[in-house]
This record gives sequence, C-alpha cells and structure tokens, in this order.
Amino acid sequence: MALACIAHRGGPLAGETALPENSLAAIERALSMGVDAIEIDVFQVEGELLVTHDRRLGRVISGQGVITDVPLAYLREQHLANGEPIPRLQQVLALVADKALLNIEIKGQDVVPVLARVLKEYQLGSHVSDEHYIISSFDHQQLYQAMQQLPNIKRGVLIEGIPLDYAACCDALRAYSLNSHLSFITPALIADAKQRGLKNWVYTVNHEDDWSYMNALGVDAVFTDKPDALLQFNRRHP
Repeated sequence: MALACIAHRGGPLAGETALPENSLAAIERALSMGVDAIEIDVFQVEGELLVTHDRRLGRVISGQGVITDVPLAYLREQHLANGEPIPRLQQVLALVADKALLNIEIKGQDVVPVLARVLKEYQLGSHVSDEHYIISSFDHQQLYQAMQQLPNIKRGVLIEGIPLDYAACCDALRAYSLNSHLSFITPALIADAKQRGLKNWVYTVNHEDDWSYMNALGVDAVFTDKPDALLQFNRRHP
C-alpha cells in the first residue's frame, strides 16, 4: 500500500527550485502535485497565529529575536526569502481549503484558544469540515486542551524517541496518529501503535531507501520535504 504523502512544512524541496518552508508558495505547489496532506507549524503572537517553524528569527524569516518576544507589528514587517510576509493561519486555511488534509503543528505556548477561534471562524464561512484537519504537537498538554476545545478534530501525538510504554501516551489524548521520528522507528513501536488503533506517521523522510523501509514496516504516512519524489516513488511501488 502506498505511503500517504504529507508535505512537511509545505514541501520546500519539491521540484527543481527550493521555496521557503511554511510559505504559501510552497504549499500551493505541493497542492498542485496532489499531496495527501500539508503540514505547517504555528506560533501564537498577540492573538495571531503565524505560520513558521523556528522560535528564533533569522534562518527562514528576516529580523532578529525570539518570535514570541517581539511585537506583532515588528513581525508584520518581516519576510521570507521569496518576499512573502509571514503567512497567517487564515491564509493557509483558505489556500488549502478541502484540497488536502491540513496538519497544524502547535509550537510555543497558548495556541489552542486562538486556534479554536480561527478554525471556527473559517469553517463558518467555508463549510470545510473537521475531517480536513489534524492538530499535532510535542506539547501533549496543549493536545489535551485541543481535545477539550476541538474534540472533533483529529490529534497527532508527536514524539522523538521510544517511550518506555511505547504509544501509551496516545490513549489519554484519544489520538488519531502517533507521529514519530525516523531515527527512532522500531517494529515494536509500530506494532504497539497499531494495536492501539493508531495510524503510524513518520517524520521527516526524504530518501527512497527510507520510503522502502517505511513501506516494509507498514507505516501509513510520512512527512517529507520532497513530496514530488515521494509521489513518483508511490507510482513505482503501488
């Protein structure tokens, strides 16, 4: 069975030209390729959800400082390498719509109340159902808040490593998927997640030999920076 293709941070390395991660341009390109899902990261600043991965400015976004320590007005003046301003979640919601599943990864603190508001406001105007979203995070406390405030939206539990009790942390969160790191994948972890009724999603998988290995393990989906290459791999290995 083909691996579901999740464009990690919008799939910045797809095609011949790299685009900034978490950019609207990268997301639009990944959607045009027919990916199964788009993965983005969000930070909350002054009640706004900004789509970016790093807590510190300078690598992907212009400017200096920690994103949650500088004013929102300052962040609105910054840009990505392709000239885009920092995307807002509302822009990504409108761009993705119902074309693919949208995996929203929570970064930073105090995200869930704003996320609940933004999603509900968007859905009122668009009628895109909860089925088109999944919320993930390494912050399991915020995933628990999401379960309470957005109970009908799927949850993906991010881990890095192999817990002593394998995927047991997913039980209290009533998770949809265990999202685990490629470097810490074992048949036992995969089997335990499956036994608990979870999907196995693995990050970040960019090489063909690793896609073959994920297939052999029975992984359901992978996050990749190269969605075009994974889609080609899937066509060769249906």
